[in-house]
Amino acid sequence: MLRTLDFVLICVMTAAATVTYTIKHRAELKLEEVHRLEAEIKLEKDTIDLLKADWALQSQPNRLERLVNTYNGELKLQPTDSTALVHMRELPMLKSQVPVPEITEAKNGQKPGASAGRAVAAKAQPVPTPAPRAEEEDLMSTGSVE
Repeated sequence: MLRTLDFVLICVMTAAATVTYTIKHRAELKLEEVHRLEAEIKLEKDTIDLLKADWALQSQPNRLERLVNTYNGELKLQPTDSTALVHMRELPMLKSQVPVPEITEAKNGQKPGASAGRAVAAKAQPVPTPAPRAEEEDLMSTGSVE
C-alpha cells in the first residue's frame, strides 16, 4: 500500500508543478504584452505631442501673415468681417430637429393635390433666427498648445 500512496503523491506533485509552470509562463506572456502596449502608448503620446508642436509652429500668426503676403496675388484673400462669424447657438436647426407640420390634406378637407402646397406652406414652422450676441470674451487663442 505504501508504494501506491507514493506513486499517487508523485503524480499529484508532478501535476501541481506542471500547473504552476503553466500559470507562471502565461503570466510572463501577459507581462510582455503589457510592456509592449505601454511602449505603443508612449509612442502614440510622443507622436501626439510632436503633432501639437508642429501645429503650433504651422499656425503662428507671423508665419500665416507672411504666407498671405506672399500668395496674396494668387489667392486674392479678403479680411473676414466680424459680422460673418457666428457662434454655435446661432446656427439653424438640423433637419432632424425641425418639427413636422401638424396639418395634412385630409385634416384641411381639401382634395389631394389641390392647393395643398399653399396650405402646408402657410402653416409651416418659421426658420429660426439667430439669437442676439451677448458681449462676451472670445475664448479662441492662436499660436499656443495646451
